[in-house]
Amino acid sequence: MYEDFRSRQRKLSYFRLQPNSQHNKYMPIFTRIALAAALSAVTLAQPAQWTPLIEGQSLKGWAETPFSGHGKVEIKDGILILGKGHQTGINFKGGFPKTNYEIRFEAARIEGRDFFAGITFPVNDSYCTWVNGGWGGSVVGLSNLDHDDASENDTSTVREFQQGRWYAFRLAVTESRIQAWINDELIIDADIAGRQVALRPGEDDLSIPLGFSSYGTLAHLRKVEYRRIKE
Repeated sequence: MYEDFRSRQRKLSYFRLQPNSQHNKYMPIFTRIALAAALSAVTLAQPAQWTPLIEGQSLKGWAETPFSGHGKVEIKDGILILGKGHQTGINFKGGFPKTNYEIRFEAARIEGRDFFAGITFPVNDSYCTWVNGGWGGSVVGLSNLDHDDASENDTSTVREFQQGRWYAFRLAVTESRIQAWINDELIIDADIAGRQVALRPGEDDLSIPLGFSSYGTLAHLRKVEYRRIKE
């Protein structure tokens, strides 16, 4: 889906148009036009720059999610701390794209044995949650697809997370697909065309339009960013 644009540019660099180039002197004009268009397409196709969603030492633009029995939420030294509670999280207070975007962040489970890097996000006219480390500490998947949660549907996988270790997460959402990576490894690649995407019954709807949460754990998050992408 995504391409190494620098590699493409290197391949085309041999043909870059230089006014005094001997090679260009004999190159047909239509070939030069085509190559110039190709180079422009490479530049225009590059994704937008990453934009921080959480900046500095405050939760400006965010609110503590009013989950029942939630733990304390704070930011310290640039790290979002989700205190140990029943379920603890924050949710975005502004508008957010419904599709064609990426989110990336880093997270670590400091204490506990359940999910520590849950993210609830928009998908077209609905919402979904990417669960990391649920159901005893190791289940990864999307809740819900076709009424099945992350422990039951075809996105469900098992992965061991070391206590205290930082992991890099990236999520990409388009109209027809949800993809997710952990440490640059593609974990989820779900074609959602014609499927029902919805939240798991419970309090996850408190996280919309965008939210991060942990369950029964002390979790740390940092470097939360997003960017727009194309289908």
